[in-house]
Amino acid sequence: MVGVFSQFIVLPAFTFLLVFIIQPSPSIALGMFMVAACPGGNISNFMTNYANGNSALSVSLTAIATLLAIVMTPLNFQLWSSLYEPTSSLINTISIAPLEMVKVISMLLGVPLILGMLVRNYFSQFALKIAPYFKIGSILFFLLLVVLALSKNIDIFKNHIHYVFILVLIHNVLALTLGYSIASIFKLSKRNKRTLAIETGIQNSGLGLLLIFTFFDGLGGMALLAAFWGIWHIVSGLILATYWSKKRI
Repeated sequence: MVGVFSQFIVLPAFTFLLVFIIQPSPSIALGMFMVAACPGGNISNFMTNYANGNSALSVSLTAIATLLAIVMTPLNFQLWSSLYEPTSSLINTISIAPLEMVKVISMLLGVPLILGMLVRNYFSQFALKIAPYFKIGSILFFLLLVVLALSKNIDIFKNHIHYVFILVLIHNVLALTLGYSIASIFKLSKRNKRTLAIETGIQNSGLGLLLIFTFFDGLGGMALLAAFWGIWHIVSGLILATYWSKKRI
């Protein structure tokens, strides 16, 4: 419950405050709202284990957050982007239907998750054999999304690379800090603090990119921010996990 609260309530709310303070361009602000609305990424499970966190909590939280994202991702995105006037105007221009986003997210997250659990339960040996190929395939697919995002917006990439990188850096540090802070407020163990920091700071930016391409036609600022987040959170997560792996709990 604390992990879900951190991911779906605290992070989007503080992202709104960050956007309100910095006031980036509307498309980049939409990208920040989209990333904050997404559930935790699967790579968080590996990083939690590497950081000597609570792996069982990480895996279960990722699964629960993935299912909740079917409703919470479009809800959070619509709510916070409509409260910020520049992004509200942009969304009204694009005119997306939240229910359509729910349907797409259900297909992208809900169906694969349920099918995967069923295959793992009833055909466990087969699931174990194909799991490594799915891991490699998911990484390649994400890299393809990043390349598409950058290639479609090469001019924006050239003009805003430093600005977007700094925003992603600040946003990601905020997310990691929030996860650890919320866990501390609720007096969780050190292992669980590490887990919630990683789960809150490692977002499913691949889902964000897919939604951006589906509903926003790869809108420049949005796609660029989500793509950079997808690269940077791996770097920041590994740095933090390596540091924690060397410290006693």
